[in-house]
Order: sequence, then C-alpha cells, then structure tokens
Amino acid sequence: MQAADFLPADPLQMLRSTIARIEGAYAPATIRAYFADFVAFIAFCDLNNQSALPANAVNTADFIRHISVSGRSSASIRRAVVAISAIHLFNRLSDPTKDPKVRIAMKRMHRTLGRSASQAYGIRQEMLNVLLSNVGDSIRGLRDAALLQLAYDTLCRRSELVTLRIDDLVAIPHDAGMRYSILLRKSKVDQEARGRWLPLRDKTMFAIELWINAAKLSEGPILRSIDRGEKIGSTLGSGQINRIYKQLARQAGLDSDLITRISGHSFRVGAAQDLLASGASMPTIMQRGGWSKSDTVMRYLEQFRTIESK
Repeated sequence: MQAADFLPADPLQMLRSTIARIEGAYAPATIRAYFADFVAFIAFCDLNNQSALPANAVNTADFIRHISVSGRSSASIRRAVVAISAIHLFNRLSDPTKDPKVRIAMKRMHRTLGRSASQAYGIRQEMLNVLLSNVGDSIRGLRDAALLQLAYDTLCRRSELVTLRIDDLVAIPHDAGMRYSILLRKSKVDQEARGRWLPLRDKTMFAIELWINAAKLSEGPILRSIDRGEKIGSTLGSGQINRIYKQLARQAGLDSDLITRISGHSFRVGAAQDLLASGASMPTIMQRGGWSKSDTVMRYLEQFRTIESK
C-alpha cells in the first residue's frame, strides 16, 4: 500500500500535520514559506478541481504558469516550487516538480521574468556614518546606534542580529588595548548551533555599552523593542529591523528611491563591499558573512564593481 493511501481527504489538514512534524528542524522563516506557498497551491488546485496532495506534473506546471503572470518575482516562484517539492517528499510522495513538464514551465517562466532578484542597497561605512549622525542621544537613539554598528561589524542576517546576547560579549587583552568579539550561537547555515565568533570594533563595543548601561541591561538579548513611552521590551522582532533602517534613512534625509531599496540585508551587502574594497579575499568575505555559497556574495560584489567602474 502506498503512502498516498493514508492521506486524509483534506490537503490543508495534511499540510498542517506536515508542518507540525518538521517544526524545529528548519528555520521558522523556511517553515512559514512552505506553509504559505503550499496553501496558495491548494487554493489553485481546488479552483481547478485538481488534487494538491499528491499533485501531478500537469497541475504543478499550470500553477507555475498561473503565478508567472500574478506579479510574483522569479525568486518567489522558485521558492513556491521548492515548497511543493518539499511537502511531497516529507510525505514520501512522488515529487511532481522533477517532471519534464514542470522543468519546461520553469524555463519558460525564467525566460519571461528573468532570474535576477532585486538587490538590496548596500549600506557602506560612509552611509553608516550619515545614519549614526542622525540617531540622536535618546534611549531609542542609543539602541539604534548599537544596532547599526552591530549590523555592519557582524554582517548578521536580521534573524541573527536579534539573537545576539550581552552574555556572549568577550573582551580579550591585545597589544595596548582590548579586542572585542561576540558569539553568534546559531545561524541560517549553522542550524546545529556550533556557534561562530564575530569581531567587533572598539567603537561598536562603545555604542553597545552606552545602550545597555542606559537601558540598565545586564544579560539577555542586546537589542530590544522600545514603545512610545520608552518602555524597553525583552526582545526585538526581526521584522522590525527593516522598518528601523528605513526610518533612520528618512531621518537622515536620504533619497526616497534609495530608501525603498534599503532592506534587512543592506548592511550585509555594504559591509561585504567594504571588505572587498579593503582587499579582503573571497574566502574571508564568505567567512565573515557566514555564506556557504559564493554566488550570493558575487551578486553583492558585482554590484559594487559596477558602481566603482562608473
């Protein structure tokens, strides 16, 4: 008897069961994406009286054609196809995305939409200085100054930034001064939490100390939310990072078109570009940013080379 014989009649019920089974094994953002994309696939199949789980190559290819004209980017469509594949494989069902019909649909989609993803604007040292000059000396300004410099020094993803802890700051005597670093306990490419030490500049450590002293913090997450009454929360949501960056850019009077291109990846991009400008090698840049694949880094650096050559 095949695995499909045990499937409940409702694909949404099966999807929820699958998501519950993989909880904790994958990053929360990955699980959310699997769920959202497969819900959209179920809705499409229902409208066309087709089975979503298990699906076949025909309705999967039709779904790709459907979302190709819906305004979604090619990267978003690739993500949806990965979700369809993953949910089937988690349930030991035949993967419809490997069929030639689906591969042809994907090639057609790429020819129409292209493969390139929109590139986050790189916030380099010069722009970091502009943003820092506009944060102010309020409790919120001190938090934002610590955030900006942590983001630049560590090249952390926003989901990683909010996990950095006061307890994991280390100072080691070095020559006539001190060398500072912080432990990133877990990252996107380190799901088993082996950890990675990230260097911090003196000015970044100073900004962190100003913030945690003003906020009267001694342990736990460095970055915290602040409400309108300046009450400090216990954590900072990763979704707030992008909004803070854009708000600070508006305070600094940056161009509105540029602000729309600022994202949670902007400091990763900008810091990688500054490392390249300083003569750092590709392996060094990849190690600093925790990248496991060179193609992502190359997109950042090619953008930098294009700008520098003008």
